Amino acid sequence: MLEECLSAPAAVARQLAADQNAYAALGESLRNVPPGSLLTVARGSSDHAAHYMAYLMMARLGRLVTSLPMSLVTLYQSKIECQGLVSFAFSQSGQSPDLVAPQKFFRAGGARTVAFVNAAGSPLAEASEHVFGLHAGPEQSVAATKSYIAQLVAGARVVAAWQGDEDLAAAIQQLPSALEEAARQDWSVAVEALKDADRLFVIGRGTSLAIAQEAALKFKETCSIQAEAFSGAEVKHGPMALVEEGYPLLVFAPRGPAQAGLLALAEEMRGRGARVLLAAPAGTPGAELPLACTGNEDLDPIAAVQSFYPMVEALARARGLNPDQPRHLAKVTKTH
Repeated sequence: MLEECLSAPAAVARQLAADQNAYAALGESLRNVPPGSLLTVARGSSDHAAHYMAYLMMARLGRLVTSLPMSLVTLYQSKIECQGLVSFAFSQSGQSPDLVAPQKFFRAGGARTVAFVNAAGSPLAEASEHVFGLHAGPEQSVAATKSYIAQLVAGARVVAAWQGDEDLAAAIQQLPSALEEAARQDWSVAVEALKDADRLFVIGRGTSLAIAQEAALKFKETCSIQAEAFSGAEVKHGPMALVEEGYPLLVFAPRGPAQAGLLALAEEMRGRGARVLLAAPAGTPGAELPLACTGNEDLDPIAAVQSFYPMVEALARARGLNPDQPRHLAKVTKTH
């Protein structure tokens, strides 16, 4: 897991060197024939990556994006309207039947289908009209890391191509060096703070919520910590009742419109006695976990998860667990 997460900058560099014309063509298609509806098809870490792309599309392009409950197609046989639909599927292996079936259904119905997948020639790739390889290389670790980061980058590339935003596109090209810097950030304080934890909130908002969701999943699968991800707004409703003296919270507060509210939340939670681990750019008051900045604040969450992965791998080992062999889990999960 550690080796693969540290190889993510190189994987991103490989991806950025490939498929430039294909991304440009997809962006041109989306501009020339605007979608009537948009949805994502994914599970697990891939679903978190899909949420990140969806948020960028909604924020930057004003287009609502739905996360598909796959059971609508696979179990309930719903006759979803396909005309004008664009379906974006995200997967590392491209093997799960409940990802493949919706793509086949949508494509047969006349929708445009796009897949971001690390395994060329997989069933999901074969079911999709437009296929973009992640170029992450073989991933042996059960806990996905470099493929997740590659998916985040792929989603950002689609948004930049669709929007025709040259500044965002230029910042994406600079990501490998930004990720190298992010991987060098010292998050060891979190290992010490969480080595005996049994529960945890992970907080984000806006573009960083997808990173909080991914972090919570990794705490569960590699560290056996019952971690839950919440929006910085949502946590102030029912979940707040659980916060007591010493309750651990990891707050992702990268640059952007959501940062001020997240910093205020961190301060409020400290006042309630919580053990707040604040991840924010160096120099931010109260930030113990430094975040590297990228060439565009919308890309900063990608750097944030690059800093997170080595920490959670070290935390698993500090807790006497092997992050490379999580309990009950397999590399490829096939659901229907």
